Amino acid sequence: MGSEDQATTMFNNTFVRPAKFYISGFSNIPHIRYFYVFLCFVYIMTVLGNGFLLSVIWLVKTLHTPKYMIVFNMALTDLCGSTALIPKVLDTFLFDRRYIIYDACLSYMFFVIFFGSVQSWTLVAMAYDRLIAICLPLRYHNIVTETSITAILLFVWLINSFFCDHGPTFRLACNDTTVNFNLVISLIIIILIIPLAFIMATYICISIALSRTAFREKRLRALKTCTSHLILVAIFFLPWTGTNVAAVTSYIHPNARMINSALTHTIPPLLNPIIYALKTEEVTNAIKKLCKRHYFSNKKKRKT
Repeated sequence: MGSEDQATTMFNNTFVRPAKFYISGFSNIPHIRYFYVFLCFVYIMTVLGNGFLLSVIWLVKTLHTPKYMIVFNMALTDLCGSTALIPKVLDTFLFDRRYIIYDACLSYMFFVIFFGSVQSWTLVAMAYDRLIAICLPLRYHNIVTETSITAILLFVWLINSFFCDHGPTFRLACNDTTVNFNLVISLIIIILIIPLAFIMATYICISIALSRTAFREKRLRALKTCTSHLILVAIFFLPWTGTNVAAVTSYIHPNARMINSALTHTIPPLLNPIIYALKTEEVTNAIKKLCKRHYFSNKKKRKT
């Protein structure tokens, strides 16, 4: 037997993993079932809101632009992220199925973190779109093309504790957890620090470009195009950053941390389509166009 075979045999003999995990979250909280009902409502509205936004972008040809390719990606990611998280949370706690097998736990953890990462980097892609639109308006259609945005979104998808949360899970390990700790730091850097730094740098460049504009109306019009994105950035990054900073710098009661984490993961996907439907003129006009098309088609059917 060669040295490689011996090393593999030793690894298989010493690697011990539990058959199941017991998810002990949301314990001893009075009236916690109301919170589960709230999560169920959030999930239904998230599916309806993001599904509606996806349908509008798909059906209205005027929205088949690079900018709305990014918005479409964000809505799809919000839908997938919420579906990966909320139904399993409700199944675990509402029906008291708290045991989860090892492989299912890791898969659950992977999808929650993966879709969170995609959401984060999609916001970076939106910031890039606004940067080119405001700082290089004459070259916008040459730079921000369907091909370039497709490449960026493919890159976004390739990057990358009321659920099987990584922190509480790896602390259960009996061996050296240095690799896992380094993984946590890497995830924070990839999901939070780098995207947020890029977005901040983008808006610094935008602010410099707008400060050189002599016309106040032009500045306000340019800023108005950024409001939806800035709101999305705030509702995504502020809770995530607050949760991680508080977890590192101070003690948070497990129940408080889990409720905060639940809201951090579920509220942004709920609000994103509402913000885009109400704050973006193109989407509002597209919805009106669809309603008119539906109204006139029904009117023709009645006449015939």
